[in-house]
Amino acid sequence: MRRVALAGALILAAPSVLARDSLGIWNNWGAFSDAGVPRCYAIAMADKVEGRVNEFQPYFTVGTWPRRGARGEIHVRLSRKIGPGSVVTLALAGQRFPLVAGAADAWAADQRMDAAIVAAMRSASTMSITARTAAGRTFTDVYTLAGAASAMDAAMLGCAQN
Repeated sequence: MRRVALAGALILAAPSVLARDSLGIWNNWGAFSDAGVPRCYAIAMADKVEGRVNEFQPYFTVGTWPRRGARGEIHVRLSRKIGPGSVVTLALAGQRFPLVAGAADAWAADQRMDAAIVAAMRSASTMSITARTAAGRTFTDVYTLAGAASAMDAAMLGCAQN
């Protein structure tokens, strides 16, 4: 029952990454594939948001797009819009990664950073993403990483034949 509720919640929280097929759920992480694109990805909603009320449901994805030759690309949906010039920082395993930011989204600067983040996620227990709103308030979205490695592996295998 918990798996069905989590899968439903993940799909509802991330309509722009709506999946066609569930590849499995591991703790707070799910893996999905969409043969129509094709793409596969691991996804989790933030466990905790520090700061004021959310504008968005924050989530973190690690995706694979076989036709583009892209593997292990991260994408973060932040819980709030960020202010102009705000730095978005992902922290995990004692490392800090400055992300490239949009209005309420963030990505790794390049493939090398994607790979470093994904590698660190495999051995860390939590990660956090911190930024500032237009009003100058700091907020932090926190993710538990139990199950992340399994979900990332399932997503990569899900697109291995596309």
